[in-house]
Amino acid sequence: MHGGDEVVAAPAGPPQPLDWKFSQVFGERTAGEEVQEVDIISAIEFDKTGDHLATGDRGGRVVLFERTDTKDHGVSRRDLERMDYLISRHPEFRYKTEFQSHEPEFDYLKSLEIEEKINKIRWCQTANSALFLLSTNDKTIKFWKVQEKKVKKISDMNLDPSKAVGNGSIASSSSSSSPKPCLANGSSLGGSYNYLSHDFSFPPGGLPSLHLPVVTSQETNLVARCRRVYGHAHDYHINSISNNSDGETFISADDLRINLWNLEISNQSFNIVDVKPANMEDLTEVITSAEFHPTHCNMLAYSSSKGSIRLIDLRQSALCDSHAKLFEEPEAPGSRSFFTEIIASISDIKFAKDGRYILSRDYMTLKLWDINMDSGPVATFQVHEYLRPKLCDLYENDSIFDKFECCLSGDGLRVATGSYSNLFRVFGCAPGSTEATTLEASKNPMRRQVQTPSRPSRPLSSITRVVRRGTETPGVDANGNSFDFTTKLLHLAWHPTENSIACAAANSLYMYYA
Repeated sequence: MHGGDEVVAAPAGPPQPLDWKFSQVFGERTAGEEVQEVDIISAIEFDKTGDHLATGDRGGRVVLFERTDTKDHGVSRRDLERMDYLISRHPEFRYKTEFQSHEPEFDYLKSLEIEEKINKIRWCQTANSALFLLSTNDKTIKFWKVQEKKVKKISDMNLDPSKAVGNGSIASSSSSSSPKPCLANGSSLGGSYNYLSHDFSFPPGGLPSLHLPVVTSQETNLVARCRRVYGHAHDYHINSISNNSDGETFISADDLRINLWNLEISNQSFNIVDVKPANMEDLTEVITSAEFHPTHCNMLAYSSSKGSIRLIDLRQSALCDSHAKLFEEPEAPGSRSFFTEIIASISDIKFAKDGRYILSRDYMTLKLWDINMDSGPVATFQVHEYLRPKLCDLYENDSIFDKFECCLSGDGLRVATGSYSNLFRVFGCAPGSTEATTLEASKNPMRRQVQTPSRPSRPLSSITRVVRRGTETPGVDANGNSFDFTTKLLHLAWHPTENSIACAAANSLYMYYA
């Protein structure tokens, strides 16, 4: 099933759960191989067409992949369509290029090391077959252009290259094997050569066909060039960047401020949100994520550490400290504990493709919000409810502060997010859907699957049942103790038009399709 297919007739019921299959892996580790810290993937992003995928890592590198299964390879469109009936095509990617985006720096004024880790990557509009993207670390955003350049080469003369002469002087060479130069047809030239004179003496009668050296360009090489650097605008660590649908501007957000930039201007930005109190002791919440609306260039949303999402309209005022809408779920009475505020903090938000819904991820749940309904989320999905009794342990080892990302399918029917033990979860969010799939980032994604009764009609997950029945699953005990909190799947992305997911497990990039 392809997410971008046209729906002709309204389906009778909720869509069937997808059957996920392994597609490919890049950077797979061998058994026992130690992962280098700099190789761990820290950002993943598909471009709007889905033909390119970018990953960033903790070593400041950006790696680009390109889709290969859509290329014609000389086959006519009609033949491809005919083949499409016979074989089920799924996205396949290959390595395209990589470049060093950021280097480690040191802020001498604050005596602070700025690590090179890539926090976010965002694709920009393509132009003249060149790819453009934004990448950021904690402090500096960079605008990159990746383009194919022709490699210029100088074709050889049809004289002996070891006796090549430039501006009248002799070029000495120790690799001369033939005392006589040869013509293009391989026949030897007679006559004497005065190699000791400054003037190159031709044989009597001259050369029948002398090839002068010309510049030729046969090979192409991918070159990444940094077009602009947007720096010195954030006192705190940048957690988000997001392109505007107008193609001209983008936002960057840190803990307390959101800045608006023009792609063409790197030396100034406009501060549009500032939640910094006059006295820092009064600080109660920070900005955790921000994103522009996919089609309305005047609207953006940002989330906070208190579990709320604010929708703001740039037309209302220059400084958007007052929100147009506030989305938060009222706290259930009697449920408050020491961990309530920590696990309520939203780590990521994403707009659906049509801009009608916002998906948010906090530590325990995924929530889907309708921007026309601010009374509460329209659906809540429990990601790893079995961890609730272990919150004390998770607080002790700092895992409770892990920031998991989330994503929506292009058709808006499903949502996905990561968990521990390199697991990720896919939920159906169509009305009446009971889809709640647990997959592992490995070559056998369904390894952790256990047959469970269908979940309640409200879209809540069934991972509790999956894990508590873990005696049926090798490697998982009844209490979920064997879940590994060091292997966490924080970053994943859904292909914009098809049911395909790319996710990062440490330094490996896994891809799945359905």
